[in-house]
Amino acid sequence: MEAVVRAAQAEQWPARVVAVISNRADAKGLDFAAEHGIATAVVANKDYPTRAEFDAVLQSTIDAHAPDLVVLAGFMRILTAPFVEHYAGRMLNIHPSLLPDFPGLHTHEQALASGKTEHGATVHFVTAELDHGPIVAQAVLPVLPGDTVDSLATRLLVEEHLLYPRAIRLFIEGKLSIEQGKVRVDTQQTFTQE
Repeated sequence: MEAVVRAAQAEQWPARVVAVISNRADAKGLDFAAEHGIATAVVANKDYPTRAEFDAVLQSTIDAHAPDLVVLAGFMRILTAPFVEHYAGRMLNIHPSLLPDFPGLHTHEQALASGKTEHGATVHFVTAELDHGPIVAQAVLPVLPGDTVDSLATRLLVEEHLLYPRAIRLFIEGKLSIEQGKVRVDTQQTFTQE
């Protein structure tokens, strides 16, 4: 989230982050957002007996800010199908693997255990099926001899901080479309400020 905010400011995107919402009151991103004048909110999932009730309140909280795009960053909750459908085509996630490999948790462990020589990150549109939405972009890095879960995660985080803002900017500039379940990037489309 911090990488996205910093990129938006440094590159003077024709957009701004309007709110940072977390399900955890202790999320460090909330402090960062507040320090940068970005609205914050906490919707604690533990306060709701069902996933559907949590998602309904989360959706209402998000919609109060009228975002054009919802960006998941470190949000480790499975979202209900109605919630995902509400934001269809305008909700992105970044996942620490080269999807379709290793959806879900423990991706670095899985990459090392698999013996694959490459690992990476994927930005994708969110669908009801966990980590299976149309892929916007991927960053690939080699798995090095002697890599550990920590070393792989640390090297990948650098790539994620570059990849996610680039993918979000493509959306903001109107360069992404989903056609027959696949993302098309229009390199001809350019954004002009009025």
